[in-house]
Amino acid sequence: MGAYCNEGLSLSPIREFSSSQNIRLSKHVYDNVHGYIHIDPLSLKFVDTEQFQRLRELKQLGLAHLVYPGAVHSRFEHSLGVSWLASQTVQKLKTYQGSELGIDCFDIQTVKLAGLLHDIGHGPFSHLFERSFLPRVLNGENWSHEQMSTKLVDHIVDEHHIDVDSQMMKRVKEMILASSEFSQINDTTEKRFLYDIVANGRNGIDVDKFDYIVRDCRACGLGCNFEFERLMETMRVMGDEICYRAKEYLAIFKLFATRADLYRTVYMHPKVKAIELMVVDALLKANDYLQISSYIQDPSEYWKLDDTVIKTIETAPDEELRESRELILRVRRRNLYQFCNEYAVPKENLDNFKDVTPQDIVCSQKNAGVLLKEEDVAVSNVRIDLTRGRHNPLESINFFKDYESNEKFPIPEDRISHLLPASYQDMIVRVYSKKPELVAAVSEAFENFQLKTYGIKAQVHGTPVKKIRRT
Repeated sequence: MGAYCNEGLSLSPIREFSSSQNIRLSKHVYDNVHGYIHIDPLSLKFVDTEQFQRLRELKQLGLAHLVYPGAVHSRFEHSLGVSWLASQTVQKLKTYQGSELGIDCFDIQTVKLAGLLHDIGHGPFSHLFERSFLPRVLNGENWSHEQMSTKLVDHIVDEHHIDVDSQMMKRVKEMILASSEFSQINDTTEKRFLYDIVANGRNGIDVDKFDYIVRDCRACGLGCNFEFERLMETMRVMGDEICYRAKEYLAIFKLFATRADLYRTVYMHPKVKAIELMVVDALLKANDYLQISSYIQDPSEYWKLDDTVIKTIETAPDEELRESRELILRVRRRNLYQFCNEYAVPKENLDNFKDVTPQDIVCSQKNAGVLLKEEDVAVSNVRIDLTRGRHNPLESINFFKDYESNEKFPIPEDRISHLLPASYQDMIVRVYSKKPELVAAVSEAFENFQLKTYGIKAQVHGTPVKKIRRT
């Protein structure tokens, strides 16, 4: 059995420790976001496996480092950070409400492991592998990194003979799936609030976001005025749900707004998306030969797949990889797919919006001088929201007045400020030309598509003349 913490152990209010062992027996690691963090002996058994160490080869932001050079941090340090914040969160709840909530050391260890292992099944290149590559090769099969994480957790326990309680691991896997479509959590789940700490399917406030928002902002050189420490210090469980003081409404809004800014500025940057489109094309062309998609079926093989697959393609002499190799070489030499233009889908058309395809653009061309083909055009449909689509995520959060009050309640946004957004989702359509000499033709076809679809040119301005002349 995995050991748990001694209930008699006195906990420091600054550096709480949630494992069974004395803090001096834990691993001390300096993290550039959270400072010194401690990895308890049971967690260390998972960390010191080849499956977990694989996370060092998965950049947290995928290909964004080719635009933001500092964005080279990995899912390894992110996972350590999430585990640390998860332990701090549950320790604070235990300190303030431990006897009321019945939080024990089994719970603390479980939440820590869930934070540590929540991304163990993540694919290469951030979400590109799961959302852009696999849907085009799986023929409708539904695959998620959360499900693969649960399979890898079982594989690690069996492969490395880790002595851990089976009920604990069952709850760890449930916590990993808590915010996914495969969640098995319901209102009858014991200590339901614990499942909202790592991956919050109820309202989206979780330590996963706390860590990656601060970590990504720091790596990309962006300012971050969101302070998660305040929320962690003041949260309170009421009715089996984590609630927040009413005065923290705007602080929570900053969490979601900062995340949206990261999506717009970094994750969905036009150049980042251009590179992603090229890498997806390279993976698709290499898939038949390298059988990349076959790795997702078996966790004992899946852990061998990471970002280095791009180097495998780039350096292999095989003729079967020539087209993929040429695309990677274009990325290296900055001969990217050319961004032509973009437009934000009009608000009144969001409900019925369907993803725009290269076929839509090609079918809109009128210039008989250049005959576009679907393989000449790439389209990126960019969705940016506050985690709940067109809805305000703060509508799903309950608040309380002060610590003397036992009432929880939602807060209508108009009771706080009239400066908050009236809409909570953007849908941006971007079009790229795969060949520089076709920028003018693709741009014109894109404008025709907008006129045909909306009756207006929804883009802000025409494609810059210098971009067309350059070709």
